[in-house]
Amino acid sequence: MNNWQPDPEQTRREVADMQQRAAELLSALANTRDVDIGTAAREAVYRENKLTLYRYRPAEGVEPGPAVLICYALVNRPYMMDLQPDRSLIRGLLQQGIDVFLIDWGYPDGADRFLDMNDYVNGYLLRCADKVCELRSEPQVNLLGVCQGGALSLCFTALHPERVKGLITMVTPVDFQTPDDLLSKWVRQLDVDALVAASGNVSGDLLNAVFVTLMPFRLLSQKYMALLDIAQDPAKLENFLRMEKWIFDSPDQPGAMFAQFVTNLYQHNRLIKGELVIGGKPVKLGNIKQPVLNVYATQDHLVPPAASSCLRQYVGSKDYSELAFTGGHIGIYVSSKAQQEIPKALAEWLLTR
Repeated sequence: MNNWQPDPEQTRREVADMQQRAAELLSALANTRDVDIGTAAREAVYRENKLTLYRYRPAEGVEPGPAVLICYALVNRPYMMDLQPDRSLIRGLLQQGIDVFLIDWGYPDGADRFLDMNDYVNGYLLRCADKVCELRSEPQVNLLGVCQGGALSLCFTALHPERVKGLITMVTPVDFQTPDDLLSKWVRQLDVDALVAASGNVSGDLLNAVFVTLMPFRLLSQKYMALLDIAQDPAKLENFLRMEKWIFDSPDQPGAMFAQFVTNLYQHNRLIKGELVIGGKPVKLGNIKQPVLNVYATQDHLVPPAASSCLRQYVGSKDYSELAFTGGHIGIYVSSKAQQEIPKALAEWLLTR
């Protein structure tokens, strides 16, 4: 029999200590300035509807070499790629001599509810690629597709192989129904038509709540309890606030685009089955014969490694390579380990091709 009894005095001290740290945290938060995100120097080189195409200024003293066009996901803001000066994939690429372009999808509103996958893949993405080619006086572009943007980049490359020189996919779902895919299990039960009919566009706040509920302890209780330990460290506190700002800055999703993406990919897995049709043309991953670098995170809870690493068996490229990053879906952009590994690896791959 376990005769353990709590020590009242120890419990009192622990509660008092937590109250003290909570008070310090509230005071620190009250005195913390608003945090800046996405501060790398850039200029808008193309605009259309809500979309802006940015070109980043070269790093000081570094001559830009090959270009890459970053196609980010629609469900979050792309400044995760440039969270702060010392945690920035974009700055890392610039330091390596890469000419960086990025698509910012903006904030869709009611006027965009009927935009679909054809509008994004054969419309916006195609015109952005053409603009990069025009500015660079080159016939092709290197694509870096991130998460959902990686799936769109796969579709684009399969449909427009003549436009793409090389393709990098990063934490990109390919098989949308792997057994360990928690998001897929939830989405496959969703009545998409009813949701879109009721709301037109799909609330970004709703989707963000879904992502959090996939791992509630890690993404809520554990995270905020850990916050008590950094109340007296202004730099760490600002890092935390930048992450929170990004997490809760979730654009609404155009209804038609959301419905097609979920139905075709999550619910029917048509990308790997070769059954996906966009703009009246079949999307065949076997048409992707360009060099491909597939980067995934080994501890990713949104895009499990198996959902991404299977790309090898579907593309037609003879120059296919993988980079397995030890970390999670967000850590691959912002962790100190990622800053040392990812930009250099991507740049080396681009420079050798």
